[in-house]
Amino acid sequence: MEISCSVWMVLSVILGGLLAFYGILKNGNELFYVRRLGKMRHLLPPGDMGWPFIGTQLSFLKAFKSGDPDSFISNFASRFGATGIYRAVMFGKPCVIVTTPESCKRVLSDDATFGPGFPESITKLMGKKAFHGISQEEHKRLRRLTTAALSGQEALSIYLKHIEEIVKTSLEEWSIMSKPIQFLTEMRKIAFKVIMYVMVGETSTDHVIMEALEREYTTLNHGLKSMAIDLPGFAYHNALKARKSLQKIFQGVVDERRLGKLVHKKEEKKDMLDVLMGNEDENGGKLSDEEIVDLIIMFLNAGHESSGHAAMWAVVLLQDHPEVFQKAKEEQENIVNKRGPNQKGLTLKETRQMEYLSKVIDETLRVVNISFTLFREATKDVNINGFIVPKGWRILPWLRSAHRDSDKYLNSKEFNPARWDDPKTRANFIPFGAGSRMCPGRDLARLEVYTFLHYFLLDYKLERINPGCPVRYLPISRPIDNCLAKVTRVSYSTCAI
Repeated sequence: MEISCSVWMVLSVILGGLLAFYGILKNGNELFYVRRLGKMRHLLPPGDMGWPFIGTQLSFLKAFKSGDPDSFISNFASRFGATGIYRAVMFGKPCVIVTTPESCKRVLSDDATFGPGFPESITKLMGKKAFHGISQEEHKRLRRLTTAALSGQEALSIYLKHIEEIVKTSLEEWSIMSKPIQFLTEMRKIAFKVIMYVMVGETSTDHVIMEALEREYTTLNHGLKSMAIDLPGFAYHNALKARKSLQKIFQGVVDERRLGKLVHKKEEKKDMLDVLMGNEDENGGKLSDEEIVDLIIMFLNAGHESSGHAAMWAVVLLQDHPEVFQKAKEEQENIVNKRGPNQKGLTLKETRQMEYLSKVIDETLRVVNISFTLFREATKDVNINGFIVPKGWRILPWLRSAHRDSDKYLNSKEFNPARWDDPKTRANFIPFGAGSRMCPGRDLARLEVYTFLHYFLLDYKLERINPGCPVRYLPISRPIDNCLAKVTRVSYSTCAI
């Protein structure tokens, strides 16, 4: 009996110790990040700081890999109420997640209060001299140096001709293939060719080289929103290797350009590399090689991801909604029919006349959300909706929730371009961010999508092999089969090759 009691006492002590250890471990982040704030902690938003080191990252990954990414935020709402603002630990740092359209727009527009807050892992992959990790003043300087070459009207007019050539050739090639193509993969290749042309004047038809570069960028992008584990087999480790490879390649391009070994394009318009190497700021300063290479890597990554995915999803959604497809097609036919006899191809003026197609693109961006969140950091203690965000905490405008807010968008999960007939719909629409850090390539990205959809709607249709294919949501929403499909020519318009 005494032995039995002693055993039970030992087991009870062990069990109690384990429970105490579990409690300390479970609340470790609360103790480390919250309790140190003193009385301010009572003004923090509700939420769950998760486990030490990993925080709520596993919950985030689980939701986005489950097929129901919205469950990550809805779980916060069900546990803590529909406050639209929650505290957590994401990407290795305490943060506040804001989910309402108004709060997201406020955070992105207020550059003085909310500076860049990208995780160190993203800054390493994009480069410390890229837009992700630089100060506000450095950011303004680089924007001034690059805006005209990236999205100026003269530049876009030149880029449009190149985009047309790539789009028309690609569609024709796909339509005569006997086997299905991975439509998303091919769209990414189109976008990559375009952004390569814009950045370094690359017009090479060497598919092996272009595909190798595009694969490196695919690997890089997969690591951007993964856990920063630099060990073989993990996405972040592979992304770091891809970045080193890209850094070496583009440093070589810069070196050759400085030595005058590269033959420039025939157009008078310089490519972005020319601009980056030649432009001076107001103080006569020029960009270093490190800044130039980091900017090239950043722009190429962003350029081939956003427009490629947006165009793919727009086509899928158009095909799934025949009435929308027909209305968009009729608009493009009307544009062609109004052209003079000597006009060949699209003009920038015509793209601005695509009012209905613009609504289709906006609705695609709203439903799909190419970027589900952006990263900012509070530069001081700030009040949002009655809650305090402490200085130094990261703040995440959750665009996916903002764009699917049922109070702002009726039947928010439905694809309905007609909702954009109401001008008020645009008030809280922020797919490219807001404020001075709004995506600098948004006009180029939209031009690519306009151009592709113009030619696709006129003459082609998409037949998916697996129309019910599940969707993978990280790092960007995409069908797991990369939209395996047949592209078929259905007519021969005046725009045909």
